[in-house]
Amino acid sequence: MLSVQIFGVRNSPATRAAERFFKERRVPIHFSDLKQKPMSPGEIKRFIDRFGLAGLLDSEGKAAIDAGLKYLKLSDAELLARIEKNPGLLRLPLVRAANQLSVGHDEDSWKAMLADASGSFGISGSFRT
Repeated sequence: MLSVQIFGVRNSPATRAAERFFKERRVPIHFSDLKQKPMSPGEIKRFIDRFGLAGLLDSEGKAAIDAGLKYLKLSDAELLARIEKNPGLLRLPLVRAANQLSVGHDEDSWKAMLADASGSFGISGSFRT
């Protein structure tokens, strides 16, 4: 059975949308609140390898603008340190289901995770109970 890990923060609308999406489909969720505990280096590396560090940043978000990231030249290590201190710099949520990953509010990716897990049964994203 598919289970997902959601990395996010409780006050993020996109994180809450991901939780709701999977709960409505009765998918077990393991939620990691990034304000309580940062992602492990191996876990963040998995997302960076797939999307690149720039692909994980919410460069148009309030946290990035307030931090002045548009105008700073930071090394990847410095940027990772800032992300660890302020998870709001990320495009949340980060979702992992087995080897599949998604960044941000991406229902198409979430539906693909469900479809891959269901094999030939073809669970539809519009299925409601």
